Amino acid sequence: MKFTFFVLFVSMQGLAYGQIQETRDSIKADSAHAKSIKKMQIANNINKQYDFGDLTRNVIHPHKKADTLKKSSGIIVVPNVAANPTIGEQLGIKAVAGRRLGNDPNTYLSVAATSASITSKGIIYFYVNHNIFTPGNKWNFQGNLVIAKTVIPDYGLGIGRGITGGSAADDILADPEHKAYSVHSMYYDIREKVYKNVAKNLFLGAGLDFAIRRNITNKDTVNNATPSSVYNNQHGFPQDHYSSNGFLFDAEYISRDNPNRAYKGIYADLGLRINQTWIGSTKNEVQLNSDFRKYFSLSDSNPEEVLAFWNWGSYLISGNIPYLELPGTARDITFRSGRGYTTQYFKGTQFNDTELEYRFPILANKFISGVTFVSAQTGNDEQGTKIFQVFQPGYGAGLRVLFNKATRTNLALDYAFGRFGNRGFFLNLNEAF
Repeated sequence: MKFTFFVLFVSMQGLAYGQIQETRDSIKADSAHAKSIKKMQIANNINKQYDFGDLTRNVIHPHKKADTLKKSSGIIVVPNVAANPTIGEQLGIKAVAGRRLGNDPNTYLSVAATSASITSKGIIYFYVNHNIFTPGNKWNFQGNLVIAKTVIPDYGLGIGRGITGGSAADDILADPEHKAYSVHSMYYDIREKVYKNVAKNLFLGAGLDFAIRRNITNKDTVNNATPSSVYNNQHGFPQDHYSSNGFLFDAEYISRDNPNRAYKGIYADLGLRINQTWIGSTKNEVQLNSDFRKYFSLSDSNPEEVLAFWNWGSYLISGNIPYLELPGTARDITFRSGRGYTTQYFKGTQFNDTELEYRFPILANKFISGVTFVSAQTGNDEQGTKIFQVFQPGYGAGLRVLFNKATRTNLALDYAFGRFGNRGFFLNLNEAF
């Protein structure tokens, strides 16, 4: 059993501070200043932490001591094992990299990842993504390439509220019995955004996103027998394909200390997506998207004890969104919101998700940690329900296994519950937010 566990998860693991102005005010100010420095030192001291690199060394060379002077690699290559109610069980290979560019200690960590995988529900997925900060945080480059054969469960449009007095097509679109329809397609996405640092922690950016689906099939694409066919007929979309191509304009604020597992700080992004038919989009559309995350470290001696807050939203301003691009459960950029429900279990043209998570170390060497979390989703439908009128809860708990202490990469194992009989196991790398 120990050998199997090791083979499954083994990874190839392949302080500087800026000058601080002297405070003349009082002993109290000096004390607070020293306390802040000590807290930073504790947070960045990884020599007392234990990760899968240490496990690898202890298994292969049980009598070899750790070299605390050697800088840990920021590259991880692992089996891409994942599971959740949407994809089933997933197997593949994944590479994750993280490092700070240049010599400025205030430069944010740059991260990149690539993966190829197949799931028990017939999904084949390949992606490459990056989030790169140049030295001194002068520029930030964010991009994504996806090629996939997808199977998406469709539970209708709305937030799970039943309807009265509607037509037969309205009843199918709302899917009040939460019957799942499988929608198959080929999916291609190319996205790139460039941000310029314009003030402390503040970036302004722009980019392009080409999201294309082809060979869309389900049980019925003509006779209003499924929610997607009803929506497409009502909004003038083809049943078997679409393109959602648009310009992206964003304002981003970053003060969090790590993108994989933040102990403190803020991440916020407010953006407009403007789809245009003249660059190949099936329909014109304007969307407002928001993402706000705040992290509170609750302990000086254990900065990993964190209370994390997340609010994510997407709001249609004008035009029409393709059915499979509607904002909803797990439609955030990392597909991790709304644990306890399958992807797009709830969806609408207006959608918002709020989550609160408590993170705490379990072992003194930080190899094992725990989390508990709650969430609330809300959205609109086309039968009169407005956003923030109905909320659907989710909750759960999980364990974290420290994969790479240099980049704070965790293996996340969560079990979550929702309404309407929803529950499931979620296995991923890194925190949900």
